[in-house]
Amino acid sequence: MMETTEKAGIPPVKLSENSTFSFKCHKGVSCFTQCCHGINIMLTPYDIIRLKNRLQMTSEEFLAVYTVPQVLEKTDLPVVTLKMLDDVEGEPACPFVREEGCLVYSDRPTTCRYYPIGVGSLNYKEENAEGFYFFVNEPHCRGFEEDSPMTVAEWRKDQGVDVYDEINAMWTDLIVKKRSIPSNIRLTQKTKNMFFTASYDIDRFRRFVFESSFLEIYDIPEEEVQQIRSDELALLHFSFRWLDWLLFKQGDFKINEAAAAKRTKG
Repeated sequence: MMETTEKAGIPPVKLSENSTFSFKCHKGVSCFTQCCHGINIMLTPYDIIRLKNRLQMTSEEFLAVYTVPQVLEKTDLPVVTLKMLDDVEGEPACPFVREEGCLVYSDRPTTCRYYPIGVGSLNYKEENAEGFYFFVNEPHCRGFEEDSPMTVAEWRKDQGVDVYDEINAMWTDLIVKKRSIPSNIRLTQKTKNMFFTASYDIDRFRRFVFESSFLEIYDIPEEEVQQIRSDELALLHFSFRWLDWLLFKQGDFKINEAAAAKRTKG
C-alpha cells in the first residue's frame, strides 16, 4: 500500500470524486518514472488477469515470477504485491519500468492507474459502504506543477481505473467486510488458501471448479456453468461470489446435500 508524504502546497486531505486537482505525467517532467521506484504495489485480482494475459503466462507462472505473498493488515487475508527488482543504482524498482516508461502501460495495475491519487474505504456497512481518496504526496513529483486540472472522477475515467474498480468491486467489499470483523476471529489456513486461489490464481481456480467435485456439491445452473467455462471475467466474478459465501455465508450458493454427504463419507 502507498503512504502519503508531506509536500508543500498539497496537504494530505480527504478527497471526494468531485474534488479538483492539477496533475499530468509525461516524459517531459524531470521526475519521469521515479514513482516506479521504492514502492509497494498490492495487486488486485483483475490486475493479475490483465498482466498474465499481456505476458502470455498462466496465473500460476505470473504469481511465481512477479509477485510476493503478504498478509493484509487487520484482515488476516493473503494478498500479493508486485515483486520489485534492484535497478542499476540498487534501488527497488518495478520490473516493467524502463527509462522510456512502462512496458505494460495499457495493462498497468490499479495502483499505478490511480497515482497520484490513493484510495481508501470506510468500515463496512450493510449498504452503501463509501470510499474516499487522498493525494500520494511524494516530494520528487513534478506532475502537480502541470496545468491540467480535473476532478478525481475525471481522472479515474481518463486512466481507466473506473473499469478496474467495477470489476474488483465485490472483492474489495470482501476485504472491507473482513476488516470490520474482530481481529481475534481467525481464518483457517485452508480458508486462506482458498481465498488466495479464488482471488489471484484464476487458472488454478478454474481447475478447482471443473476438475474436482465442486459442481457436484454446489447446484450451479447449467447456463452459468457454460458462461464461467468460456468467460474469464465471468469466472472471476463467480469466484468473488463464492468467496462471499465461503467467508460470510452470504449469497445464493446451494449445496447438494446428498453429494456433500457422499463426499464426506468417502
